[in-house]
Amino acid sequence: MSAYNVAILLFDEVEVLDFCGPFEVFSVADAYNPVRPFNVYTVAEKTPILARNGLSVNPSYLLDEPACPEPDLLVVPGGRGTRQAMQHERLLAWIREQARQAHLTLSVCTGALLLARAGLLDGLAATTHHSAFEELRAVAPHTTILPDRRIVDNGTVIVSAGISAGIDMALHVVARLHGLEMARQTAAYMEYDWRP
Repeated sequence: MSAYNVAILLFDEVEVLDFCGPFEVFSVADAYNPVRPFNVYTVAEKTPILARNGLSVNPSYLLDEPACPEPDLLVVPGGRGTRQAMQHERLLAWIREQARQAHLTLSVCTGALLLARAGLLDGLAATTHHSAFEELRAVAPHTTILPDRRIVDNGTVIVSAGISAGIDMALHVVARLHGLEMARQTAAYMEYDWRP
């Protein structure tokens, strides 16, 4: 079995734990399992990216870089930077294109706003950070908002609530793709109190 390519999108003012939480989950699941289930990398429009609170991050690939692997899993994190990113048509077009061929499209926190702006939440259910429910309703009028849910699994599109919920979502995906035991081992190594 070949590894799933996991592309984690980065942009300025991305929330750090939104992308680092899933990055850690998928990387730990890969590093501590002989089947090597995931190949995790970051993608952005430019380099470096200045994440929340000034953290400088060098993405593995740029959006249109020919060497960038095609993602099987696309992770779209949130943060204050989503509001600016929502205006970047090139970025939205890239998200749409990757989502069309990806096995799963995932969002963390206000990353749901980017999925909504890209037209990927129409007719689905979603959640987001508790402070952004009204924003999501405005951007996604044809989406059912579930404010009491930490994770919403629509099949090929999975969204999570705010920040740390991205860890739970990533563990949910590990369990869905490779079984509950691999997800439990990953959470145990991370010393994360996961309650599936």
